[in-house]
Amino acid sequence: MTKSMIAFAIVASVIGGMLTATQGPTNAMLARPLNSPVNAAFVSFAIGTAVLLVLVAVLRIKPDLQGAAALPWYAWMGGVYGVGFVCAAAFSAPRLGVATTITLMVAGQLIIGMILDHFGAFGIEPRPISFGRVAGIALVAVGVLLVRRT
Repeated sequence: MTKSMIAFAIVASVIGGMLTATQGPTNAMLARPLNSPVNAAFVSFAIGTAVLLVLVAVLRIKPDLQGAAALPWYAWMGGVYGVGFVCAAAFSAPRLGVATTITLMVAGQLIIGMILDHFGAFGIEPRPISFGRVAGIALVAVGVLLVRRT
């Protein structure tokens, strides 16, 4: 992978994280008049689906339907994980604060990310659990405590 692709991936990840952090409070705001984080998630996903339809049409992206049909069942579960994330963020952000909610979510992402890396799950290159990686997650856990206290 080229250095420019790595740099682009880093920038995309930071922007994605910023958008993720914004998702919790905006969906929490939507959940109030809709009486439920689930209703807010439904509206959020409906709008997201509309945006994706426009992007697919504009970019003229054609899927490999045969390749998609050959995937295992769990390859189709990304939307389910997204529902869990959006509902959890919409519920937690007004109760814990955005910073605490996102810090806890990042901790959860790091824990499962390290496990998935270790086993090379979903076809990714294995990256073993190490002391440094565990220490990094421990520091995030300390960060959760610090963000929550102040």
